Amino acid sequence: MSIIQPVKSENPGENYETDIIIVGAGPVGLFAVFELGLLDLKCHLIDILDRPGGQCAELYPEKPIYDIPGVPIVSGQQLTDDLLLQIEPFGAKYHLGEMAVSLQKSDNGKWKLTTDLGTTIEAPVVVIAAGGGSFQPKKPPIPDIEDYAGNSVFYAVRKMEQFRGKDLLIAGGGDSALDWALSLTSIAKSIALIHRRDNFRAAPDSVNKMRALVEAGKMELIIGQVSKLHGQDGNLSKVTIKTKTQEYDRQLDCLLPFFGLTMKLGPVANFGLNLHENLIPVDTEKFETSVPTVFAIGDINSYPGKLKLILSGFHEAALMSQQAFRICRPNEKLRFQYTTTSTNLQKKLGVK
Repeated sequence: MSIIQPVKSENPGENYETDIIIVGAGPVGLFAVFELGLLDLKCHLIDILDRPGGQCAELYPEKPIYDIPGVPIVSGQQLTDDLLLQIEPFGAKYHLGEMAVSLQKSDNGKWKLTTDLGTTIEAPVVVIAAGGGSFQPKKPPIPDIEDYAGNSVFYAVRKMEQFRGKDLLIAGGGDSALDWALSLTSIAKSIALIHRRDNFRAAPDSVNKMRALVEAGKMELIIGQVSKLHGQDGNLSKVTIKTKTQEYDRQLDCLLPFFGLTMKLGPVANFGLNLHENLIPVDTEKFETSVPTVFAIGDINSYPGKLKLILSGFHEAALMSQQAFRICRPNEKLRFQYTTTSTNLQKKLGVK
Protein backbone atom coordinates (compact mmCIF):
# COMPACT_ATOMS: atom_id res chain seq x y z
CA MET A 1 0.00 0.00 0.00
CA SER A 2 1.44 3.36 -0.99
CA ILE A 3 1.97 6.18 1.45
CA ILE A 4 -1.06 8.47 1.61
CA GLN A 5 0.99 11.66 1.75
CA PRO A 6 4.27 11.38 -0.17
CA VAL A 7 7.22 12.41 1.96
CA LYS A 8 9.79 14.78 0.52
CA SER A 9 13.33 14.37 1.80
CA GLU A 10 15.42 17.50 2.28
CA ASN A 11 18.58 18.02 0.26
CA PRO A 12 21.60 16.37 1.93
CA GLY A 13 24.67 18.41 2.80
CA GLU A 14 22.75 21.53 3.84
CA ASN A 15 22.65 23.29 7.23
CA TYR A 16 19.39 23.51 9.17
CA GLU A 17 18.04 24.87 12.46
CA THR A 18 14.93 23.65 14.27
CA ASP A 19 13.40 23.09 17.71
CA ILE A 20 13.72 19.31 17.89
CA ILE A 21 15.96 16.79 16.15
CA ILE A 22 14.41 13.32 16.07
CA VAL A 23 16.72 10.43 15.22
CA GLY A 24 14.47 7.72 13.82
CA ALA A 25 11.30 8.00 11.71
CA GLY A 26 9.51 4.89 12.93
CA PRO A 27 6.03 5.02 14.48
CA VAL A 28 7.26 6.43 17.81
CA GLY A 29 9.37 9.11 16.14
CA LEU A 30 6.44 10.06 13.91
CA PHE A 31 4.00 10.29 16.83
CA ALA A 32 6.51 12.47 18.68
CA VAL A 33 6.08 14.98 15.84
CA PHE A 34 2.36 15.07 16.67
CA GLU A 35 2.84 15.65 20.40
CA LEU A 36 5.54 18.25 19.82
CA GLY A 37 3.52 19.91 17.08
CA LEU A 38 0.61 20.48 19.44
CA LEU A 39 3.07 22.58 21.46
CA ASP A 40 4.20 24.54 18.36
CA LEU A 41 7.61 22.84 18.28
CA LYS A 42 9.11 22.17 14.86
CA CYS A 43 10.90 18.90 14.10
CA HIS A 44 13.47 17.48 11.73
CA LEU A 45 13.63 13.68 11.46
CA ILE A 46 16.64 11.64 10.37
CA ASP A 47 16.46 8.02 9.27
CA ILE A 48 18.90 5.75 7.47
CA LEU A 49 16.00 4.20 5.55
CA ASP A 50 14.71 5.86 2.40
CA ARG A 51 11.15 6.16 3.74
CA PRO A 52 9.43 6.68 7.08
CA GLY A 53 8.00 3.82 9.12
CA GLY A 54 11.04 2.08 10.61
CA GLN A 55 10.65 -1.65 11.21
CA CYS A 56 6.90 -1.46 10.54
CA ALA A 57 7.33 -0.28 6.97
CA GLU A 58 10.64 -1.99 6.18
CA LEU A 59 10.40 -5.43 7.78
CA TYR A 60 6.69 -6.19 8.01
CA PRO A 61 4.64 -3.69 5.98
CA GLU A 62 1.79 -6.17 5.49
CA LYS A 63 2.03 -7.93 8.86
CA PRO A 64 -1.03 -7.24 11.06
CA ILE A 65 -0.61 -5.36 14.35
CA TYR A 66 -3.30 -5.98 16.94
CA ASP A 67 -2.30 -3.91 19.98
CA ILE A 68 -2.76 -0.30 18.89
CA PRO A 69 -5.51 1.12 21.18
CA GLY A 70 -8.82 1.58 19.40
CA VAL A 71 -7.55 -0.05 16.19
CA PRO A 72 -8.46 -3.77 16.13
CA ILE A 73 -6.08 -4.56 13.28
CA VAL A 74 -3.67 -2.52 11.17
CA SER A 75 -0.72 -3.35 8.93
CA GLY A 76 2.71 -1.86 9.51
CA GLN A 77 2.43 0.23 6.34
CA GLN A 78 -1.10 1.40 7.10
CA LEU A 79 -0.04 2.49 10.59
CA THR A 80 2.79 4.47 9.00
CA ASP A 81 0.41 6.02 6.47
CA ASP A 82 -2.02 7.02 9.19
CA LEU A 83 0.70 8.58 11.33
CA LEU A 84 2.01 10.56 8.35
CA LEU A 85 -1.48 11.85 7.68
CA GLN A 86 -1.94 12.72 11.36
CA ILE A 87 1.27 14.78 11.55
CA GLU A 88 0.93 16.46 8.16
CA PRO A 89 -0.34 19.76 9.67
CA PHE A 90 2.93 20.24 11.56
CA GLY A 91 5.26 20.39 8.55
CA ALA A 92 8.02 18.09 9.77
CA LYS A 93 11.20 17.97 7.68
CA TYR A 94 12.69 14.60 6.73
CA HIS A 95 16.30 13.62 6.09
CA LEU A 96 15.90 10.11 4.70
CA GLY A 97 18.69 7.81 3.59
CA GLU A 98 21.02 9.55 6.05
CA MET A 99 22.70 8.27 9.20
CA ALA A 100 23.32 10.43 12.26
CA VAL A 101 27.07 10.06 12.86
CA SER A 102 27.99 12.71 15.43
CA LEU A 103 26.37 14.87 18.09
CA GLN A 104 28.19 17.85 19.58
CA LYS A 105 27.33 20.95 21.59
CA SER A 106 27.75 24.18 19.66
CA ASP A 107 29.09 27.38 21.20
CA ASN A 108 25.54 28.72 21.35
CA GLY A 109 24.52 25.85 23.66
CA LYS A 110 22.48 24.02 21.05
CA TRP A 111 23.13 20.53 19.77
CA LYS A 112 24.70 20.11 16.35
CA LEU A 113 23.98 16.78 14.70
CA THR A 114 25.89 15.73 11.57
CA THR A 115 24.91 12.97 9.15
CA ASP A 116 27.05 10.75 6.95
CA LEU A 117 26.06 12.89 3.94
CA GLY A 118 27.29 16.10 5.54
CA THR A 119 23.92 17.47 6.63
CA THR A 120 24.05 19.49 9.87
CA ILE A 121 21.07 20.33 12.07
CA GLU A 122 21.11 22.53 15.17
CA ALA A 123 18.46 22.37 17.87
CA PRO A 124 18.18 22.77 21.66
CA VAL A 125 16.67 19.27 22.03
CA VAL A 126 17.53 15.87 20.56
CA VAL A 127 15.16 12.90 20.71
CA ILE A 128 16.50 9.44 19.92
CA ALA A 129 13.69 7.24 18.64
CA ALA A 130 15.82 4.78 16.73
CA GLY A 131 14.09 1.55 17.77
CA GLY A 132 16.77 -1.08 18.27
CA GLY A 133 19.33 1.15 16.58
CA SER A 134 20.03 1.90 12.94
CA PHE A 135 19.41 -0.50 10.10
CA GLN A 136 22.62 -1.81 8.58
CA PRO A 137 22.73 -3.74 5.29
CA LYS A 138 23.56 -7.42 5.36
CA LYS A 139 26.66 -7.69 3.22
CA PRO A 140 27.31 -10.69 0.98
CA PRO A 141 30.40 -12.80 1.76
CA ILE A 142 32.29 -11.79 -1.37
CA PRO A 143 36.05 -11.25 -0.96
CA ASP A 144 37.17 -7.59 -0.98
CA ILE A 145 33.64 -6.24 -1.49
CA GLU A 146 34.29 -3.34 0.90
CA ASP A 147 37.07 -2.10 -1.40
CA TYR A 148 34.32 -1.07 -3.81
CA ALA A 149 31.67 0.15 -1.36
CA GLY A 150 30.41 3.64 -2.14
CA ASN A 151 32.08 3.75 -5.56
CA SER A 152 30.61 0.87 -7.51
CA VAL A 153 29.00 -1.32 -4.84
CA PHE A 154 25.92 0.20 -3.22
CA TYR A 155 23.70 -1.24 -0.48
CA ALA A 156 21.05 1.45 -0.91
CA VAL A 157 19.84 3.76 -3.65
CA ARG A 158 19.99 7.35 -2.45
CA LYS A 159 20.06 9.12 -5.80
CA MET A 160 18.67 7.28 -8.82
CA GLU A 161 20.38 9.63 -11.24
CA GLN A 162 23.83 8.28 -10.37
CA PHE A 163 22.83 5.02 -12.07
CA ARG A 164 21.62 6.58 -15.30
CA GLY A 165 23.28 5.00 -18.36
CA LYS A 166 25.10 2.38 -16.24
CA ASP A 167 25.31 -1.39 -16.57
CA LEU A 168 23.80 -2.63 -13.31
CA LEU A 169 23.67 -5.96 -11.51
CA ILE A 170 21.17 -6.18 -8.66
CA ALA A 171 21.57 -9.10 -6.25
CA GLY A 172 18.78 -10.39 -4.02
CA GLY A 173 15.32 -11.88 -4.05
CA GLY A 174 13.29 -9.70 -1.68
CA ASP A 175 11.15 -6.61 -2.07
CA SER A 176 14.06 -4.15 -2.14
CA ALA A 177 15.90 -6.04 -4.90
CA LEU A 178 12.79 -6.38 -7.05
CA ASP A 179 11.55 -2.83 -6.42
CA TRP A 180 14.85 -1.27 -7.42
CA ALA A 181 15.29 -3.58 -10.40
CA LEU A 182 11.92 -2.39 -11.68
CA SER A 183 12.56 1.28 -10.86
CA LEU A 184 16.04 1.49 -12.38
CA THR A 185 15.15 -0.26 -15.62
CA SER A 186 13.98 3.02 -17.11
CA ILE A 187 17.29 4.83 -16.64
CA ALA A 188 19.99 2.12 -16.68
CA LYS A 189 21.84 1.18 -19.84
CA SER A 190 21.33 -2.47 -18.91
CA ILE A 191 20.08 -4.23 -15.83
CA ALA A 192 20.29 -7.79 -14.56
CA LEU A 193 18.84 -9.38 -11.44
CA ILE A 194 20.79 -12.22 -9.86
CA HIS A 195 19.37 -14.57 -7.23
CA ARG A 196 20.55 -17.96 -6.07
CA ARG A 197 17.22 -19.61 -6.87
CA ASP A 198 14.22 -19.02 -9.13
CA ASN A 199 11.98 -18.33 -6.14
CA PHE A 200 11.46 -14.85 -4.71
CA ARG A 201 10.33 -13.42 -1.38
CA ALA A 202 9.05 -10.22 -2.96
CA ALA A 203 5.44 -9.22 -3.57
CA PRO A 204 3.88 -11.40 -6.31
CA ASP A 205 3.00 -8.33 -8.39
CA SER A 206 6.66 -7.25 -8.42
CA VAL A 207 7.79 -10.75 -9.40
CA ASN A 208 5.27 -10.82 -12.27
CA LYS A 209 6.42 -7.41 -13.52
CA MET A 210 10.05 -8.51 -13.36
CA ARG A 211 9.36 -11.69 -15.34
CA ALA A 212 7.45 -9.66 -17.95
CA LEU A 213 10.46 -7.36 -18.41
CA VAL A 214 12.75 -10.37 -18.72
CA GLU A 215 10.48 -11.90 -21.34
CA ALA A 216 10.43 -8.59 -23.21
CA GLY A 217 14.23 -8.49 -23.22
CA LYS A 218 14.41 -5.38 -21.04
CA MET A 219 16.02 -7.13 -18.08
CA GLU A 220 18.08 -10.26 -17.51
CA LEU A 221 17.44 -12.79 -14.77
CA ILE A 222 20.42 -14.83 -13.59
CA ILE A 223 19.97 -17.81 -11.29
CA GLY A 224 23.29 -17.96 -9.50
CA GLN A 225 25.52 -15.84 -7.30
CA VAL A 226 28.48 -13.46 -7.51
CA SER A 227 31.67 -15.19 -6.39
CA LYS A 228 34.39 -12.66 -7.23
CA LEU A 229 34.84 -8.97 -8.02
CA HIS A 230 37.29 -7.47 -10.51
CA GLY A 231 38.42 -3.85 -10.79
CA GLN A 232 40.77 -1.26 -9.36
CA ASP A 233 40.67 1.93 -7.32
CA GLY A 234 37.20 1.08 -6.03
CA ASN A 235 35.69 0.79 -9.51
CA LEU A 236 34.30 -2.50 -10.74
CA SER A 237 34.94 -3.65 -14.27
CA LYS A 238 33.41 -7.13 -14.05
CA VAL A 239 32.25 -9.83 -11.67
CA THR A 240 32.54 -13.59 -11.71
CA ILE A 241 29.16 -15.32 -11.65
CA LYS A 242 28.73 -18.91 -10.57
CA THR A 243 25.66 -20.91 -11.55
CA LYS A 244 24.86 -24.62 -11.20
CA THR A 245 26.33 -25.36 -14.61
CA GLN A 246 29.04 -22.79 -15.26
CA GLU A 247 31.25 -19.97 -14.02
CA TYR A 248 31.80 -16.89 -16.15
CA ASP A 249 32.69 -13.18 -16.02
CA ARG A 250 30.23 -10.40 -16.69
CA GLN A 251 31.06 -6.76 -17.30
CA LEU A 252 29.23 -4.09 -15.28
CA ASP A 253 29.52 -0.64 -13.76
CA CYS A 254 27.75 -1.16 -10.43
CA LEU A 255 26.68 -3.97 -8.13
CA LEU A 256 23.70 -3.40 -5.84
CA PRO A 257 23.34 -6.17 -3.22
CA PHE A 258 20.01 -6.21 -1.36
CA PHE A 259 20.15 -9.03 1.18
CA GLY A 260 18.10 -7.46 3.91
CA LEU A 261 18.91 -5.38 6.97
CA THR A 262 20.16 -5.98 10.46
CA MET A 263 19.85 -3.76 13.52
CA LYS A 264 22.88 -2.21 15.21
CA LEU A 265 23.16 0.62 17.70
CA GLY A 266 25.58 2.29 15.32
CA PRO A 267 26.99 5.82 15.86
CA VAL A 268 24.44 6.51 18.64
CA ALA A 269 26.81 4.52 20.86
CA ASN A 270 29.32 7.36 20.44
CA PHE A 271 26.96 10.19 21.47
CA GLY A 272 28.30 10.22 25.05
CA LEU A 273 25.19 8.66 26.60
CA ASN A 274 25.16 6.09 29.36
CA LEU A 275 24.37 2.71 27.84
CA HIS A 276 23.23 -0.59 29.32
CA GLU A 277 23.26 -3.67 27.10
CA ASN A 278 23.01 -1.48 23.99
CA LEU A 279 20.00 0.38 25.38
CA ILE A 280 19.76 3.94 26.70
CA PRO A 281 18.62 4.28 30.34
CA VAL A 282 16.12 7.09 30.93
CA ASP A 283 14.00 8.45 33.75
CA THR A 284 10.26 7.76 33.70
CA GLU A 285 9.14 11.34 34.25
CA LYS A 286 10.62 12.95 31.15
CA PHE A 287 12.43 10.07 29.38
CA GLU A 288 15.61 12.11 29.47
CA THR A 289 18.95 10.36 29.12
CA SER A 290 22.08 10.83 31.23
CA VAL A 291 22.79 13.89 29.07
CA PRO A 292 20.42 16.82 29.76
CA THR A 293 18.20 17.87 26.80
CA VAL A 294 18.78 14.53 25.04
CA PHE A 295 15.81 12.17 25.25
CA ALA A 296 15.25 8.55 24.22
CA ILE A 297 11.84 7.07 23.48
CA GLY A 298 10.66 3.77 22.07
CA ASP A 299 12.49 0.44 21.95
CA ILE A 300 15.93 2.01 22.26
CA ASN A 301 15.39 3.16 25.85
CA SER A 302 15.50 1.25 29.13
CA TYR A 303 13.87 1.73 32.54
CA PRO A 304 12.33 -0.51 35.24
CA GLY A 305 9.20 -2.16 33.91
CA LYS A 306 9.90 -1.21 30.29
CA LEU A 307 7.68 -2.94 27.70
CA LYS A 308 8.81 -2.87 24.07
CA LEU A 309 5.44 -1.95 22.62
CA ILE A 310 4.50 0.78 20.16
CA LEU A 311 1.84 2.05 22.56
CA SER A 312 4.49 2.43 25.28
CA GLY A 313 6.55 4.53 22.91
CA PHE A 314 3.55 6.75 22.21
CA HIS A 315 3.16 7.36 25.97
CA GLU A 316 6.87 8.18 26.28
CA ALA A 317 6.62 10.65 23.38
CA ALA A 318 3.80 12.51 25.11
CA LEU A 319 5.70 12.98 28.38
CA MET A 320 8.96 13.81 26.61
CA SER A 321 7.21 16.59 24.68
CA GLN A 322 6.17 18.39 27.86
CA GLN A 323 9.78 18.69 29.02
CA ALA A 324 11.00 19.55 25.53
CA PHE A 325 8.65 22.54 25.54
CA ARG A 326 10.10 23.79 28.82
CA ILE A 327 13.59 23.64 27.30
CA CYS A 328 12.71 25.23 23.96
CA ARG A 329 10.33 27.85 25.35
CA PRO A 330 11.68 28.66 28.84
CA ASN A 331 9.82 31.98 29.00
CA GLU A 332 6.43 30.60 28.01
CA LYS A 333 3.85 28.94 30.23
CA LEU A 334 3.02 25.33 29.44
CA ARG A 335 -0.75 24.89 29.20
CA PHE A 336 -2.10 21.36 29.14
CA GLN A 337 -5.00 21.06 26.69
CA TYR A 338 -7.19 18.30 25.27
CA THR A 339 -7.63 17.97 21.52
CA THR A 340 -11.30 17.10 22.10
CA THR A 341 -12.11 20.46 23.73
CA SER A 342 -9.38 22.93 22.76
CA THR A 343 -10.33 25.05 19.75
CA ASN A 344 -6.70 26.19 19.63
CA LEU A 345 -5.42 22.63 19.13
CA GLN A 346 -8.21 21.81 16.71
CA LYS A 347 -7.22 24.83 14.63
CA LYS A 348 -3.62 23.55 14.51
CA LEU A 349 -4.91 20.19 13.33
CA GLY A 350 -7.08 21.81 10.67
CA VAL A 351 -10.29 20.30 12.00
CA LYS A 352 -12.01 23.49 13.19
